[in-house]
Amino acid sequence: MSKELQYKFPEGFLWGGAIAANQSEGAWLEDGKTPQVTDVMVGIENDGHTPGIKFNKTTGKYEMAQDPNKVYLANEGIDFYHRYKEDIRLIAGMGFTCFRTSISWARVFPKGDALVPNEVALKHYDDVIDTIRSYGMEPIITITHFDNPLDLMINYNGWSNRKCIDFYLNYCDTIFRRYGGKVKYWLTFNEINNLYRRPFAAAGVLPSNTDVNKKYFDENYTELEMNQALHNTMLANALSVKLFHKLVPNGMIGCMMAGSHAAVYPASCNPDDVLATIDAKRETYLFTDIMCEGYYPYWLTKLWEKHDTYPEIFEGELETIRDNTVDYLGFSYYFSNVCTYEEGHMYDGGALVSGGKKTVNEFCNEFSPDPWRFRKDPKGFRILVQEYSDRYHLPLFIAENGIGLYENDKDGPIQDPERVKYLEEHLKQLQLAIEDGARVFGYCWWGPIDIMSSGSGEMDKRYGFIYVDKHNDGTGDMHRSIKQSYYRYKEIIENNGL
Repeated sequence: MSKELQYKFPEGFLWGGAIAANQSEGAWLEDGKTPQVTDVMVGIENDGHTPGIKFNKTTGKYEMAQDPNKVYLANEGIDFYHRYKEDIRLIAGMGFTCFRTSISWARVFPKGDALVPNEVALKHYDDVIDTIRSYGMEPIITITHFDNPLDLMINYNGWSNRKCIDFYLNYCDTIFRRYGGKVKYWLTFNEINNLYRRPFAAAGVLPSNTDVNKKYFDENYTELEMNQALHNTMLANALSVKLFHKLVPNGMIGCMMAGSHAAVYPASCNPDDVLATIDAKRETYLFTDIMCEGYYPYWLTKLWEKHDTYPEIFEGELETIRDNTVDYLGFSYYFSNVCTYEEGHMYDGGALVSGGKKTVNEFCNEFSPDPWRFRKDPKGFRILVQEYSDRYHLPLFIAENGIGLYENDKDGPIQDPERVKYLEEHLKQLQLAIEDGARVFGYCWWGPIDIMSSGSGEMDKRYGFIYVDKHNDGTGDMHRSIKQSYYRYKEIIENNGL
């Protein structure tokens, strides 16, 4: 019998966890798969994490060139490709009613532009989805999760090239037809609002500067090619939604945002800080305005005109985007941020760092432990949920929420009260947002089993309820063990609340 709950969730609420193929599968060159962008990266966020590609002056093209002195953890991941049955069984033991994962585009269509799918890969994902369903979990499939095929980058410059729209739709058509009868919930692009922040990983666009050993973010990409990548992904999103509704009429397809980029406070009541914060939020809201409401914001098109960087848009494409919006809004949340008009909004774990100065939210003084120390803000989670609810009036899905901690099970089962506290405090605020009218239908913890971090490229930044013995240097025997938080999340799910 369920306990008397103070924070009770709606009947039928989906409880689960989320991982991604590129961070878990490994088997990066097995069974016909070709490299994807994250296979040649050590990390995708910080300076010094340069991609494992080089410019060949003889051919005038980029080519793969992994540094033999670096460990590319994505190549092996946690070997989920071979161990998925064991891992899904362990994950299901918490009582999950949903499980979010992704399909590797480069596995289904080697090099991305192949016309005929790889049947070995399709059969593999049949088995993965069937295994998820066999434990009573709804599979939630992300179509592409920071894993654009590397060949699309090298040969077409990724999403800055219109040809990628057709390649993507061919991929979507294949997996919708193959799995549409088994999978009700889908997401198009993972955290697509990172397109301008992480062009290499999110958009598969090459640095314009051919010296990739320099810092390759932002200044090495032209504004015009990134604006074209934006339009191409937004059109591909709309066309895939249209195709999905035709092929999977009883399903739901959503978009997926990095919500922390929209969870921004002004650093003070100074109106200039407030205006700067509006600008900061716009950078994420522009994606949801397009995908959820079907229009390019006027401020954005005005900026394109001002900078003479208007992307190529053909007749009828704006109408296609207008008429094919998503069914629900999925997003991640880890922490909130602050913004000042003087320094802008370069985020660093919930603080603002610019010119050696750190601006912080004095009301968020609780940190995650070293070495990552991001500022925890459960109420910021509630604020974001309610803002998304009020702005778009769509069903909402928490696609990711979690905390990365340094852990090792050499001294026995891991006790992780820090993770339990983070989980409980965020779920309390989520329930209050639902009570206030937000239509949230599910929650996924990132990630229920330790996997490689996409932001820092590490294994030692662990999010899981299940420990995996693998480390930043690539060592470890890959054994799995259950952490104490596993049992607390299981209890919450059993009671449908706290």
